[in-house]
Amino acid sequence: MNSSFGILASGNLGYLSLLFIEEKYIIDFIFTDLKSDEIINFASKRNIPVFIGNPRDGKAINFLKNKKVDYLISINYLFIIENDLINFPEKFAINIHGSLLPKYRGRTPHIWSIINNEKETGITAHILTEMCDRGDIIHQESILIEDNITGNELLEKYKLLYPNFICKVLEKIHGENIKFIKQDENLATWFNKRTPKDGQIIWSWQKERIYNWVRALSEPYPGAYSFYENEMIIIDKIEKSNFGFCQDMENGEILKGGYNPIIKTSNGAIKILKYRGQLKKFSKGNKFYERY
Repeated sequence: MNSSFGILASGNLGYLSLLFIEEKYIIDFIFTDLKSDEIINFASKRNIPVFIGNPRDGKAINFLKNKKVDYLISINYLFIIENDLINFPEKFAINIHGSLLPKYRGRTPHIWSIINNEKETGITAHILTEMCDRGDIIHQESILIEDNITGNELLEKYKLLYPNFICKVLEKIHGENIKFIKQDENLATWFNKRTPKDGQIIWSWQKERIYNWVRALSEPYPGAYSFYENEMIIIDKIEKSNFGFCQDMENGEILKGGYNPIIKTSNGAIKILKYRGQLKKFSKGNKFYERY
């Protein structure tokens, strides 16, 4: 297969995908961001032209001069792509997105899928359009979300599955019978980018949501957090508890103290199993609380 590719990639997931693509296809150039050192080094060692930084607002025009590719593929790319890049390839541009589109358009879909108690997520290859994650679907595969999997563990699943998935996508686009499937806008959902400050636990939530919240954000991610005696406590692992409580107790109240406290929520209790920093003895009757 003699097709040539321009690759837009970020992070370790993008790097691992580049290694696979390089084995079978010609990579004419790469776009990446300043923090993706693995990708920058990859391009340097192989003498592949690389654009580093945000390509928006025409910043990549000079870089693209005298270049020509059949396909453009975006894999875990940090930046939103505009029409100058979308329309650049001779054939078409493709995005690899970590959800079963049209569900979970937007950022960090694997994290949101866990938070929202989904039982499956997936990977979608779709045609790039200026409106994010809305292009026709080329190929799609499901991924099981186990009840106790963390956000980072789910990302590791993606790393294992992306190379074979991309292989299937590339085989499809070289075939004569490729079928494009339009996304059903009635089924679309959208979730925004997350930042570390978004990890605060709200104790009026039900215990199931708090459980999903904690496992989705656990280490090495910034983590779910709460406050206790004016100290931020970053929590990495909890379990649901059947410990009893009275209805009029406040949410966030510690029902059983110690190094692994049991805390009241709106519909039950959770027990903290792991948190960051030094061991701390929590007091029964005291409270975990939110801070705004």
